[in-house]
Amino acid sequence: LRVGPGPITSTGLHPRFVLLLCFISTAACNTFAFTEEPSDRGGRADGYCSRVLRAQSNRKEGNSEFRLRVEGDPESYHPGSTYRVTVTAASPSYFRGFTLIAMKDGAEGDKDEDYAGNFQIIDEEETQFMTNCPPAVTESTPRRRTSIQVFWTAPPSGSGCVFLKASIVQKRIIYFQDEGLLTKKLCEKDTTDKPLLDCCACGTAKYRVTFYGNWSEKIHPKDYPRRANHWSAIIGASHSKNYVLWEYGGFASEGVKQVAELGSPVKMEEEIRQKGDEVLTVIKMKAQWPAWQPLNVRAAPSAEFSVDRTRHLMSFLTMLGPSPDWNVGLSAEDLCTKECGWVQKVVQDLIPWDAGTDSGVSYESPNKPSVPQEKIRPLTSLDHPQSPFYDPEGGAITPVARVMVERIARKGEQCNIVPDNVDDIVADIAQEEKEEDDTPETCIYSNWSPWSACSSATCEKGKRMRQRMLKAQLDLSVPCPHTQDFEPCMGPGCSDEDASTCMMSEWITWAPCSVSCGAGTRSRERYVKQFPDDGSICTLPTEETENCVVNEECSPSSCLVTEWGEWDVCSATCGLGMKRRERMVKMPPADGSICGAEVLEVEKCMMPECHTIPCLLTPWSDWSDCSVTCGKGLRTRQRMLKSPVELGECTEELEQVEKCMLPECPIDCVMTEWSEWSECNKSCGKGHTIRTRMVMLEPQFGGDPCPEAIQRKKCKIRKCNRGQGNSDEKKRRKEQREKRRSKQGRAEGNSEHPGCRMRPWSSWTECTKICGGGIQERLMTVKQKIKTAQLSSCKDRKEIRACNVHPC
Repeated sequence: LRVGPGPITSTGLHPRFVLLLCFISTAACNTFAFTEEPSDRGGRADGYCSRVLRAQSNRKEGNSEFRLRVEGDPESYHPGSTYRVTVTAASPSYFRGFTLIAMKDGAEGDKDEDYAGNFQIIDEEETQFMTNCPPAVTESTPRRRTSIQVFWTAPPSGSGCVFLKASIVQKRIIYFQDEGLLTKKLCEKDTTDKPLLDCCACGTAKYRVTFYGNWSEKIHPKDYPRRANHWSAIIGASHSKNYVLWEYGGFASEGVKQVAELGSPVKMEEEIRQKGDEVLTVIKMKAQWPAWQPLNVRAAPSAEFSVDRTRHLMSFLTMLGPSPDWNVGLSAEDLCTKECGWVQKVVQDLIPWDAGTDSGVSYESPNKPSVPQEKIRPLTSLDHPQSPFYDPEGGAITPVARVMVERIARKGEQCNIVPDNVDDIVADIAQEEKEEDDTPETCIYSNWSPWSACSSATCEKGKRMRQRMLKAQLDLSVPCPHTQDFEPCMGPGCSDEDASTCMMSEWITWAPCSVSCGAGTRSRERYVKQFPDDGSICTLPTEETENCVVNEECSPSSCLVTEWGEWDVCSATCGLGMKRRERMVKMPPADGSICGAEVLEVEKCMMPECHTIPCLLTPWSDWSDCSVTCGKGLRTRQRMLKSPVELGECTEELEQVEKCMLPECPIDCVMTEWSEWSECNKSCGKGHTIRTRMVMLEPQFGGDPCPEAIQRKKCKIRKCNRGQGNSDEKKRRKEQREKRRSKQGRAEGNSEHPGCRMRPWSSWTECTKICGGGIQERLMTVKQKIKTAQLSSCKDRKEIRACNVHPC
């Protein structure tokens, strides 16, 4: 390392290099003690902040132990957004010190405006701002560590690209990297794709949005809430660019807050409807219990909405429940194309975002309002270790849902630059291609009628219809789908290859009849949508006329009536029944007489013969109680066969079984086996011995408590004061001992042994265990032996007692 001329410190290093170490890290500085001498070289006195840039020439190349990472691994930054920045060491490496700095691309680093954004300290015991260079962050104390983390708030719009650079001190080695893992380049996110320009499309378009929940225990196992997982009712709208339902970096409205925290769409719908002409369609879909549903149309909630030239954006949101304030959704999705047309299909995977109104970190965190309210932001895998999406590596969160927006129709004259082909026209009115029959088994229909003639006799898009009749609904709780079916069609001889094809718009609704009473005429019009490519004249008619009759009788006693309504459902589910339809009187006779026109019409209807209905069933009963009183079990529900057995065999299931979960079962206390009995606490005479056992498993969920952990019993090794001679001799010796003890009158003479002087009892020792039953001891030792005393009767004494017998 070349640092130029100058004195050398006692450590053998140039003082300017040591000063550089002090800038890079307090850990490096603590290794040296020096006094910098004045330099003879003149020149500009650079600040401490600029020195880290010149130190880059001293970096050690090719090192991959250390890494700087920005949460989510973004390629760009949102101005004003806050990111978590981490510096980590790969095991078994570590570092003692570090420096972290953020600088604009191309800046020298010698001016305050060269530094971009602001760092925020997360843990003051780990990190601090550098004293001599406030924009930089360094360690608080030098010690071994494997990671640090700080927050970095991106600079305002127009700041350009930013370099986040880290230096690492490990022992006395300093690591720098310009283009490696210790440097991260982030440029300002391009916002030119935002829907700022007006839409140039013509007419209107109709879309279907379908929501697929993919939040499941299999894909997101950590802390998954098994019992209450769901998606709240979906609420949204198609709207203009002047209205924002929600957006990243903005604050949640009261409506968004109620969706995010309570799953209630009521306030959000109220806010949407108050926007008046800024909104074209309110989008609503049912809640989804449980949250995970198979990825097919039958299970996924959907809704239809329309867009036009001014209201071409679509937004929605739904709560991830239970959660503090987490949601998924789309914000201002633009369905207008640059070619002045309408987008055909949008498919997008969704990750959850935080509404900024509650500070909880897990699915079922207690309510903790965010004060002050925070901005809406996407959740990341580094938010909190207790987060169900936490990943110490900072990887991307697996999507929890998918949304599909499909164009199903266009209305009015279109002006898209790219011409439509036949397939595109047919796709517009294909409401739903049914590749498989989705009719519930509990709905019995007649066969489909033949297809009607196509509504278009030209190459303009048209449709044809077929009908069927609902014969029986065996389970009233299961709705039966439509009785009419539509299919796209076009007139004969239409082909994309025919250059002389004339493309026509749809017919406008018939005009009113030319007379208010009797026979007249009415007309309707259409327009040329696309002239033939070969330049020929379009000869297809643009107007057609037909006869009409309002009221056959034209007299003062005649009355005006409406068209007949639809036929009611047949009164019988099988066999012969009746059906009816009605119409209303629009204007009574001018002469005040009673209207003689029929307003009710009844006719017979024939349903399938009754013996063809396989079975009629009652609704399902309520679920039974769980088969167990605690833990995992099963529950059942039944339904009954209503139709006689003679009508045919019924193959429908009459009983269903599902799993159920009750509070955990009680767990009783479990003890170890008894230990061996201890030695007797007396060396002669009557004493006691003990034995103990330990608690292996504490009682849980109301289980039986733990029994006693210590037992004692009496013991007797031998009689005390055993000697030789007859009883008279023993009596004489006893009298002599008592006389001697009375003369001495001292406390240390408490010995029960003849010929011995004993010291007082020692203090009890510490208990051998802090819980679960332990032992304490104390000793009495011999102070003096009398020569005539027997050796066997003059010994140290020991006592034992139990202690800390409470369970652990």
